[in-house]
Amino acid sequence: MAAKREDTTAEKRCAGRKRHILVDTEGLVLKVKVHSAKVPDQDGIRLLLEPACEHLPRLSHLWVDAGYQGRGKEWAENVLGLSVQVVHRTPKPIPEKVARIWAEEWAKEGRKIEWQRLVPRRGFEVLPRRWVAERTFAWLCHNRRMSKDYERLCATSEAFVYAAMVRLMVRRLARA
Repeated sequence: MAAKREDTTAEKRCAGRKRHILVDTEGLVLKVKVHSAKVPDQDGIRLLLEPACEHLPRLSHLWVDAGYQGRGKEWAENVLGLSVQVVHRTPKPIPEKVARIWAEEWAKEGRKIEWQRLVPRRGFEVLPRRWVAERTFAWLCHNRRMSKDYERLCATSEAFVYAAMVRLMVRRLARA
């Protein structure tokens, strides 16, 4: 299972909402929680998982976004007994100038290393398990009503997420 949050404040041009989703390994939504952006992510995981664990007794492992590390991760491990793994982004690449200097220093010690291998590839990188939830958010945004947050109540936003996922699953079943 993967848990992910999406800020819908500045980049989505809405008035301060966060959407937390719990998805299975295929990316299908199991649980959604929408709340005010004032609530930190460490408390948002609590709001998402407390009701979900009653209905999902086989839930045992979570891959979570880095926003949940800290007290949110500790709470899930200690209180719910889940194993939680935080999926981190790769560190920022070192500048080429620094990589060349390091390679020269190591060459003085007798180790021959190509400086190009020290610089990681640039561009988009798929993060394992985190991409599952990101892809689900993309599926949800294909629905016109979900592309922006038009709803007044958080419960209505949650209902539209479930409706969008039902629509997606029915279309997949019809194709099969």
